[in-house]
Amino acid sequence: MAMHCVADTPVSATVNNQVITLETGRFARQANGSVLLKCKDLVLLATATMSQSPRPGIDFLPLTVEFQEKMYAAGKIPGGFFKREARPSTLATLTSRLIDRSLRPVFPKGFTHDVQVVVSVLSYDQTIQPEAYAIIAASAALSVSDIPFETSISAALVTQDAESAFHVDRCVDDTTQLDAIIAGSQSAIFMIEAGANEVDESTMMSAIQYGHDALQSGIEIQNKLVRQSGKSKVELDPIEWDSEIAKAIEQHIQAPIEAAFTSPNTGELHDTLSTIETETCAQFLNDAQDNASLVSRIYNHVKKSVIQNIIITKKVRPDGRKPTEIRPISVETGLLPSTHGSALFTRGETQSLGVLTLGTANDAQIQDGLKDNEGDSRYLFHYNFPPYSVGEVGNMARLSRREIGHGALARRGVEAVLPSYDTFPYTIRLVSEILESNGSSSMASVCASCLALMDGGVPIQRPICGIAMGLLITESDHVILSDIQGMEDFFGHMDFKVVRSSKGISALQLDIKVAGLSPAILKEALDQAKVGCAHILETMTHALDAPRETLAPSAPRLEHITIDPSKVGMVIGSGGSTIRKIEEESGAEVIIEDGNKGLVSISAKNQAGLDKARSLIEGMTKTAESGKNYDGKVVKIVNFGMFVELFPGCIGLAHISKFKKERHERLEDQWESGDSISVHVVSVDGDKIALEPV
Repeated sequence: MAMHCVADTPVSATVNNQVITLETGRFARQANGSVLLKCKDLVLLATATMSQSPRPGIDFLPLTVEFQEKMYAAGKIPGGFFKREARPSTLATLTSRLIDRSLRPVFPKGFTHDVQVVVSVLSYDQTIQPEAYAIIAASAALSVSDIPFETSISAALVTQDAESAFHVDRCVDDTTQLDAIIAGSQSAIFMIEAGANEVDESTMMSAIQYGHDALQSGIEIQNKLVRQSGKSKVELDPIEWDSEIAKAIEQHIQAPIEAAFTSPNTGELHDTLSTIETETCAQFLNDAQDNASLVSRIYNHVKKSVIQNIIITKKVRPDGRKPTEIRPISVETGLLPSTHGSALFTRGETQSLGVLTLGTANDAQIQDGLKDNEGDSRYLFHYNFPPYSVGEVGNMARLSRREIGHGALARRGVEAVLPSYDTFPYTIRLVSEILESNGSSSMASVCASCLALMDGGVPIQRPICGIAMGLLITESDHVILSDIQGMEDFFGHMDFKVVRSSKGISALQLDIKVAGLSPAILKEALDQAKVGCAHILETMTHALDAPRETLAPSAPRLEHITIDPSKVGMVIGSGGSTIRKIEEESGAEVIIEDGNKGLVSISAKNQAGLDKARSLIEGMTKTAESGKNYDGKVVKIVNFGMFVELFPGCIGLAHISKFKKERHERLEDQWESGDSISVHVVSVDGDKIALEPV
């Protein structure tokens, strides 16, 4: 358990154009490190806690990160029966991932203590997006703690407005052309999460550099806090090693692994590497066989180094491809007859089934979070990664953070080419079912979903695709890999995903495992991704080059109409009686979307039902025009004339003097209620409509 510490003087500075304050020693004092960050009305508490001993038998960092949204922070009581925070929201999960991805590269290699970082929102400011400040707070908590954390990191939210100017810490709105969260140290970038309105590579590079310059002030304030209040870092036990065994293993496995780099089949390659491992480790066991764990650890380290060296020096990949080569692609559309659109996208051993469902405004997802007036989401993207996709048995009951994160990235990429709600007033749900995976499944999801949209007749602006790039780097050389597969991701130094149309970039995600990614290498990766995307788009559009001209027969028909706002109440009726009657007669669904503007949404399973509902509503709300003829219906005959319904809700009077008749004839002798009659509108005076028979 960490010792109690005395509260120190808070430190303040301007970070991301906002004055922030960091303090430690007053809250959560039993954690290894804790920091309270204040920025205007935003208050974040970040804690960092470490287990007392390393976790045995693992070779990775067991880091967990939690971003907690407390509803009281925004003066709200949680919804639902229990009235308390339950599972984290999608935003909280994505923010946890942002923090994790930013921090992970900074821990020392071989560090296997359990570390838990928790960032809690204690007070929320509606004018601030908290993600970048959450990363700063988490880094500060680790920096002042005794947990081995090699350097403080910071983050900045960069946006570009409609006039192409960059800003720091400006909330994203409808005019934003680009928004990116960049996290890194003083000299290196570790994480990027960006969305854009199809911008070019030079604009994206400028935004990244702008963000890296901006985040420096966040590092400076942390360094100031550490100088004042930081603890001494714990000393790690040296990693057990045997350089002689390592050298011998390298000489033993170099040639067979290099020879194995010719199989395009992942299973065959893994089987070969598994055989090499079994034979090699058995050869280097001592007589007592009590060094098995050490030999296995050395083997895995050497194997990784050998594979990296082969790829960098030989420019050959595990499946024999060249660095810029894309795996074979196949596309099928219209597979599922009862859905509204479907497509199967296969790239190598990665396969995504994209499925489109169209719904009405009632199908929109209600947004319930800290931010006020979030509105409803009418665009949903869900990514499913079942264990069978990688040939494993696993639990399918819980949605993983990875699935949420991959779905969010694909959603962001596709969103840039969707039609506006005004032109296509549907709720759109896309689902990517990953049926097979060997790298880049989120980018395959972008491709499959784009094809499903086009198969369903959704008028997207242009096709879009995604590609995952990799990097292996040494002090003297590097190689950038297009369309990486799982092994290249595991052994590589970078995971770089780009979503792009022929016009520009719509989403970008970068995770770097080593320090020192230069702007030149980043630009090279972007340029290579552009070439790869062009190849993928060509293959996709060869199968389906544009959205189908009509929606699928099974898709609902939906239309917006605008009526006189003063007549909205007439359409609704007492207690909703009129709108229910319209729905019963037509079989359609009618929604008053904006009563102040008279905006009405009509949806039906078929065109006939939609037309019927529209006709009923228009008939109730339209106004009779003077001088126009109408085919009406007799409503009532009185001694001074006849009341005629021109259309539902509109009744006029034809005075008896307007009828030509014999003295002994009565109107009742020629007409009765319900008869059709053609009339001419003589005049309209408010609700009084004067008619005459034609």
